[in-house]
Amino acid sequence: MPPVLFLKVCPMPIRIPDKLPARETLQREGVMIMSESDAARQDIRQMRIGLLNLMPNKIRTETQIARLLGSTPLQVELTLVRIGEHKSKNTSEDHLIAFYNTWEEVRDEKFDGFIITGAPIETLAFEEVSYWDNLTEIIDWTTTNVHSSFFICWGAMAALNHFHDVPKHLLEHKAFGVYRHHNRNPASPYLAGFSDDFSIPVSRWTEVRSCDIPPDRGLEVLMEADETGPCLIHEAFANRLYIFNHIEYDSHSLAEEYARDKANGTPIHIPNDYFPGDDPEAEPLNRWRSHAHLLFGNWINQTYQTTPFELGRIGHSRS
Repeated sequence: MPPVLFLKVCPMPIRIPDKLPARETLQREGVMIMSESDAARQDIRQMRIGLLNLMPNKIRTETQIARLLGSTPLQVELTLVRIGEHKSKNTSEDHLIAFYNTWEEVRDEKFDGFIITGAPIETLAFEEVSYWDNLTEIIDWTTTNVHSSFFICWGAMAALNHFHDVPKHLLEHKAFGVYRHHNRNPASPYLAGFSDDFSIPVSRWTEVRSCDIPPDRGLEVLMEADETGPCLIHEAFANRLYIFNHIEYDSHSLAEEYARDKANGTPIHIPNDYFPGDDPEAEPLNRWRSHAHLLFGNWINQTYQTTPFELGRIGHSRS
């Protein structure tokens, strides 16, 4: 198991692998380092959160997720997970070996929460993805070994398709930019404190449509946008959240994607409602940061309120 440290965003820390590149970024943002010995004196059980990171830029995604988990008022231990046989083209093997556990190494463990990210393979049919069989095994595993799962973007589409046969549809043009979203259930504990409408970044070539969501499977749409459709779905069984958009993005994530696609010759439009005056040279304003912290904070709080104190009992009634 990799060495760990505690990062503290008042009043409690997040535990992440020692020397993870995210550490330097979070320190610059005012996150305080807390020693493991100090944290051990706190008479509480840490929440165990796993992150299966399928994104190509793993360091950026680690930082984005750790930032949001670290702002919650509970002590969180973050375990980075990868699919053992899958080789990353964009992250060094040294980084993966130093900071990541393979799923085979954690498959017998229990987690309070588990996050599965998106991946830039959404135009492929699910069955054409090289690690699809591995991924569906992990998705099934979350039912018995995880109290609450959070699936993001392509990961959400994959899980929703696997559990409920909900298809994804290719878009003629990439849904790309910042879009206004509607709060469909202010009484949901996951949307506590949310505005009636709010902005969220979107970056995908596929979509899930409301008409394909089965009405009798306990799936509730919590967020959606007029232009880009459903965004966040809650499933009471196994405490699952599916989010199709990137509320975790940094201020410059869309700008970098835009520049990358332009450089690669990929047809791309200026991201919607992102650059002031649609000027790519202008500094974009982050209008979703507060709601990103709120959503992840609500998820952690709801998970904490409902998870068994004894880790071994997680998923027991679903076996």
